[in-house]
Amino acid sequence: MSPPLRTLRQETGASTLLVLLPGAYMKPEDFVQAGFFATVAQRKLKIDIAAVDLDLEAISNGTALPALQAEILMPARRQGYEKIWLGGISLGGQLALCHNADTPGNVDGLCLIAPYPGSRLATNAIARAGGLQQWQATPEELCDPEYRMWRWLQRPPAGFPVFVGYGTEDRFASGMRQIAECFPPEVRHAVPGGHDWPAWQILWERFLDSGYLSN
Repeated sequence: MSPPLRTLRQETGASTLLVLLPGAYMKPEDFVQAGFFATVAQRKLKIDIAAVDLDLEAISNGTALPALQAEILMPARRQGYEKIWLGGISLGGQLALCHNADTPGNVDGLCLIAPYPGSRLATNAIARAGGLQQWQATPEELCDPEYRMWRWLQRPPAGFPVFVGYGTEDRFASGMRQIAECFPPEVRHAVPGGHDWPAWQILWERFLDSGYLSN
């Protein structure tokens, strides 16, 4: 039996919870060290934050996201949060998309910072088909959460709140742009920078200042 998920929290009794998923080889403490918690406090935003520690082995064997649902998201709803947003950086952004694709209606919005577009197997299959709208997933492909993520991205629900941003010099920028283009132009944010904290901090502040969580 896997140990319970470890979280770092900043709670103020708010009615909105933002659950943050880290990138590969990142820990919840990295969000704190990068000032993500502090910028929320400085703005006096009525948002509770829970940064989750996800083990790479649990991600690869498929147990991480069910644990996220059972241990974090469902209890949060029972606790009375009116809005629950799911966000993440890099692999964490991809996992947020994957989880939302498999459990629609469980969260009220997504904050995707430099979302990892996934393996070349999926992106090459889409390219060979002539693009995302022409691509039709096979039953075999849909056994993989990455392909289910792209299937969801073909037709995201109209009006579903999403923030998606990335650095223009990010080594995965072309795939991130493809994800961003699945959403309306007003929710896409490209800023100077690479796959690193300086770009992610800019995007985080832009997300906080955009009013997404106060609507």
